[in-house]
Amino acid sequence: MPTQPLRVIFMGTPDFAAAILKALIDSPDEVVAVVTQPDKAKGRGKNLSPPPVKEVALEADIPVLQPAKIKTEEFRNGLQSYQPDIIVVAAYGRILPKSLLELAPMGCINVHGSLLPKYRGAAPIQWSVINGEQEVGVTIIQMNEGMDTGDMLLTAKLTPDSEETAGSLFGKLSELGSKVLLKSIRGLKEGAITPTPQDDTCATLAPMLKKSDGLIDWTKDAKTVECLIRGLDPWPSAFCFLNTKRLRLFRPEVIHKDSGSEPGTLLQADKSGLVIACGSNSLRIREIQPEGKKRMSVEAFLCGCSLTPGMTLGSAAEETGR
Repeated sequence: MPTQPLRVIFMGTPDFAAAILKALIDSPDEVVAVVTQPDKAKGRGKNLSPPPVKEVALEADIPVLQPAKIKTEEFRNGLQSYQPDIIVVAAYGRILPKSLLELAPMGCINVHGSLLPKYRGAAPIQWSVINGEQEVGVTIIQMNEGMDTGDMLLTAKLTPDSEETAGSLFGKLSELGSKVLLKSIRGLKEGAITPTPQDDTCATLAPMLKKSDGLIDWTKDAKTVECLIRGLDPWPSAFCFLNTKRLRLFRPEVIHKDSGSEPGTLLQADKSGLVIACGSNSLRIREIQPEGKKRMSVEAFLCGCSLTPGMTLGSAAEETGR
């Protein structure tokens, strides 16, 4: 295996990948090209916005490729012209064909935001929080044609905070992933890493999230709802309905006391938050985002809206027809 600097092609799209790209740029190896998703229209003006990875690459004067299709001979030949030794992938957003997986002599390696084989798929970090995992981490794998099924090179673990959100965990795992990626590349160059097959019998899935996944069912126990809210923060966010208006909920806190009220009943509304009855125990919400407005504290919201204990917040069962 080569001990000289490697020629690296990086493939990634969001902030999670951008932090890893920065670490690669600062490493002894050379990032010769970056592949990311096409710019997307955002905001009310629908102005095109570049992916975070593109912004990092342009700042470092690295060529950026944004193909609409990656399974073409033209795109493969374009990548081949950079003569990569290895391809690094982190949250790119597309499944790579065999022609790209075999393009570089050292293959393709992926930075995945879970302790594989758990949480294979597009949203491993969010599902780890939603499911209340007490241990999370990253895995570097040698990619194959399956969905996150390749042999493992290295893993790294951490214990999430009690109020961890998907957003805060993204930052921590991208930093951890950067460190273990560089360690993996160094180990591959030195021939010091033996890939380990995954145990497929222990595999779980982390499918892509939809906005509808955030609809809260208050008949669930408070801890389940709390994990859902944290796991969907900042996107797509958990929500219920106040009358006919969508209300997004943030910063939950479990109150270990049953109220005897029907799930979804508003028990308290003051500057400390909204307390809502669940199927078991209750939940305090400290930040909300009313429909059409910015995220704010409950205290700020109550300055312009009066809520009365006894009101019912729309549940999943009541709103399925919306």
